Amino acid sequence: MKPFLYGLARFRRAPWEMLASCLIALGVVMLMQPWFMWAFSWSFMVTLIGTVMFIVTSHFPE
Repeated sequence: MKPFLYGLARFRRAPWEMLASCLIALGVVMLMQPWFMWAFSWSFMVTLIGTVMFIVTSHFPE
């Protein structure tokens, strides 16, 4: 966990891309679940933020 947090603090590509991928996956899960309307309502925004974050972080150094 410490290397992951260190990578986030130093703006390294791998931890930020993993975080962005988790946001994209969370947004898709929120879109497909049938129980909570608030989750369905926010799913597009979470997926969009994750996608933009992934595009930006792909330019970070290794």
